[in-house]
Amino acid sequence: MTDCTLCGLATDDPVTDSDVAGSFCCRGCLEVARTLDEPDDTDPEAVETGTDPDDAEGETTFCSVSGMHCATCELFLERRATTHDGIRAASASYATGTLRVTYDPDRVDADALPDRLSGTGYEVAHRGADTATDDQREGRLLVGGFFGMMTMLWYLLFLYPAYLGLDFGLVDLEGAAGAYLLWNTAVMTAVVVGYTGWPLLRGAVVSLRTGRPNMDLLVAMAATTAFAYSVVAVLLGRTEVYFDVATVIVLAVSVGDYYRDRVRRAAAGRLTDLSSQRVQRATLRTDAGTETVAVDALAPGDEVVVGEGERIPVDGQVAEGAAGVDESLVTGESLPVRKMPGDDAVGGALVTDGEVVVRVGPDAESTVDRLTELLWRVQSERGGVQRLVDRVAAVFVPLVVGLAVLAGVGHLVGGAAPTDALLTGLAVLVVSCPCALGLATPLATAAGVRAALDEGVVVTDGSAFETASEVDVVAFDKTGTLTTGAMWLVERPDDDALWRAAAVEQFADHPLATAITGAAQVSGAAVEAGAQPSDTAVEDVEHHPGRGVSGTIDGERVVVGTPSLLAEEGLSVPEELVERCERARADGQIPALVGWDGRARDVVVGGDQHREEWETVVESLSPREVVVITGDGPEAAAPFERHDAVDEVFAGVPPDAKAEVVERLQSRGTVAMVGDGTNDAPALGTADLGIALSSGTALAADAAEAVVTTGDLGAVPRVFELTTRTRRRIRENLAWAFCYNAVALPLALLGLLNPLFAALAMTASSLLVVANSARSLGDGESISTEEGVSGPAVPATGD
Repeated sequence: MTDCTLCGLATDDPVTDSDVAGSFCCRGCLEVARTLDEPDDTDPEAVETGTDPDDAEGETTFCSVSGMHCATCELFLERRATTHDGIRAASASYATGTLRVTYDPDRVDADALPDRLSGTGYEVAHRGADTATDDQREGRLLVGGFFGMMTMLWYLLFLYPAYLGLDFGLVDLEGAAGAYLLWNTAVMTAVVVGYTGWPLLRGAVVSLRTGRPNMDLLVAMAATTAFAYSVVAVLLGRTEVYFDVATVIVLAVSVGDYYRDRVRRAAAGRLTDLSSQRVQRATLRTDAGTETVAVDALAPGDEVVVGEGERIPVDGQVAEGAAGVDESLVTGESLPVRKMPGDDAVGGALVTDGEVVVRVGPDAESTVDRLTELLWRVQSERGGVQRLVDRVAAVFVPLVVGLAVLAGVGHLVGGAAPTDALLTGLAVLVVSCPCALGLATPLATAAGVRAALDEGVVVTDGSAFETASEVDVVAFDKTGTLTTGAMWLVERPDDDALWRAAAVEQFADHPLATAITGAAQVSGAAVEAGAQPSDTAVEDVEHHPGRGVSGTIDGERVVVGTPSLLAEEGLSVPEELVERCERARADGQIPALVGWDGRARDVVVGGDQHREEWETVVESLSPREVVVITGDGPEAAAPFERHDAVDEVFAGVPPDAKAEVVERLQSRGTVAMVGDGTNDAPALGTADLGIALSSGTALAADAAEAVVTTGDLGAVPRVFELTTRTRRRIRENLAWAFCYNAVALPLALLGLLNPLFAALAMTASSLLVVANSARSLGDGESISTEEGVSGPAVPATGD
C-alpha cells in the first residue's frame, strides 16, 4: 500500500505515469500533478506574530470601550488587561471601540470583566451596552464651548484690538481692570484645557506610560505650553498672552474627535444591531408543558416554541406548525419566508406570523450569534496596513517634537523674538498631529465591513481588504457552488414513462431516483390520475447496483436503468435511444432507459443543475484566471471546460486533494477559493482568500475570510468589488494624510503658519478623512481594471 503523492490518501492500486513523478490514488490527482508544478518549498519570509486572543486558550468575550482616542490607547488597554490575573490575551481596536479578551473562566467571572478593565479614563462595558463616558464627552464639550466662547469674546472685544494697536479705551490692560480681564481669561481657559481637554491630557499620559508617543501628546504639549506661557506672562505683568491658542487647539481637536467618533460608531453600528437581536431566553417544550429557560441550557434535540413576534433562539428544524419568518438579519432578503415542518430554521430569524415548534440542531447555537462573534472578531483586529501605520505614527511623533524644538531654537538663533520662536514651535507641534494618519485605515475598514454586511456578505477576516484586489486566480468548487448540488431532470420522458419510472424508482435511494419521483409528483400524469406514484402497487422489486432497478406493475415488468440491464431483462433497445444515452454521458449527465412490454420506450436524463448566474459570474471576474475544481469526472466538467471565461478545469479531484490543488495554484499568484462551505473548508483555509457560499446554517467561518450568507453565487463578484473599493478608500485616506503633513509641516517650520490656524488645519485634515470614510461604497464608484476588477456588477440577493 502506498500514499498518494498529491493528497496523501493510501491506495492499493496507485495510478502512475512515466512523465509525472510519484504515484497517485486516482486519475484526477495525477492530472493535477501533471498540470501544476510542485511549488517551491523554501520557507516564506517569517511573519512577526505577537500575543493574540486567537493564539491563547480560554473563553473569548467582546467589550465596548469608551474613552479611546488612538492606537496608543489600544496598546495601553491591551497591556493593562493582561496584567489582571486570569486574562491571557487582549486585542483592542480604536476604530470600533472594541476590546476582545481571552480569559480563564475558572479564574475570571465574565460579568465582572468590565469593572476590572475600566479605569484610567476608559469605561468598559459588555458589547452593545451604553456607557456613561459618551454622555460625559457631550457634557465636556458643552462646558468647554461656553467658556471657550467667553474667552474668545474677551479676545475679540479687548485683546485683539490692543494687539493691533486699536485703542478704543474700553479697558486699560496695564491697570487693575486689565489684570482682572486677563485672570478671567486664564481661569476660563483652564476649564477648557483641564476639563474639556482631560481626555487629551490623559491620552498624553498614557502614551508616555506605554513608551509610545502619540498624537494626543502633541496636542497636549501644544495646549499646555501655550497656557503655561500665558500664565507666566500674566504673573510677570505682560499683556500679550496666548490663551486663545490653547482654547482653540483643545476645542478644535475635541469637536473633531467627537464628530469622528460618531461616524466611527455609525460605521460599526451593525454590531450593536446584531448584538441586540441575540436571544437570551427560550420557551422549552417538556412533557409537563412549557418552561422558560436560558438559551445556553438548550441541548440538541430539544424542542422550543416560537410565537409571532419572537426570534428563533438557535438553529434547528421546524418540527410542527407553519409561520412566516423574516431572515433579513442573516440573509439580507427583505421578504419573509414561509417555513413548514422539515424546513431549516435560522437562529435569530423573526417569526412574523404564526407559531412553530423548532427542534434544536446538533450544535445548539444560533447563526446570528455566530455572525455577531465573527463581526466583533474582525472589528477588533488590526490588519497589516494598520500595523504599518501604527509603527509610522510611533516614529513620527518624537520626530515632530524634535523638529518643533529645532524650529524654535533655529528661529531664536536667527534673530526672531522669543515669543515668535515659541509660536513657531507650537505651530509645528499642532499642525503635525497625525490624527488623519491614524484614522485612515480603521475607519475605511469599518465602513467596508458594514457595506459588505448590507450586501449579505460577512467579512470574517480584515485581511480580505488587503488580499482581494491582489487575487490572480479564482478557483471554484463545482458541486454546490457553480451548480445547485441537486439532481434534476435535464430530459423528461413522456408522462406514461415518467409515471412508471417513478413507481419503480421510489424504492431506490440514489439522486436520479429522487429527481424522477420528484418530477413525477408534479407531472401532468399525476394531476390526471389524481394520485401519486407512491400509490401504485409494485411487486417483485429487484435492485441492480450501479445499473438500475426493476419491478412489476399490474403484471407487467418495468425496467429502469442502463442499456445492458434492459438487454439482460429481454427488452430490445433502439439505436436512437442508445445514442441519446451516449450524448448525455458525454455531457456529464446521467441517463436511464425506461422499458416495458419487450422494449425500451424512452430515456430519462438527470444532471447537477447549473446555477443560472454562473456564466455571468465567471465572465465578470476577468482578467483574473478562473479555475474549476471538481471531484466529478471529465464528462461532468465538460460544460465548464468549454466556456471561454474558464481557463482550466481539474476533474476527478478527491475532497482531500482540493487543498493541495489550491496550494499548487499559489505558484501562479494570489489565489481565491470559492466553495459551498462544507467539505471545501480545507481548500478555503489554504487559499489566500476564502469565500464560502452558505445558507446561513452552516457557515464556513473558521476557514473563509468572507461568507456569502445568501448562498448566492452572484454575490462573489460583489465581494471583490467591495473589498477593492475599501482598499482604494484606505489608499485615498493615507494619501491625503501624508500629503497634508508634507505641505503643512514645512510651512510651520518656516514660521508661516500661526498655531491658531495650525490647529484648524489639523482638525480639518482629520475631518476630511472621516468624511471620505463615511462616503457610500455603493455602485456609484467605478472600478478600474488596474485594481483588478472589470465587467458588470452582479447584484446579490436582496439588492
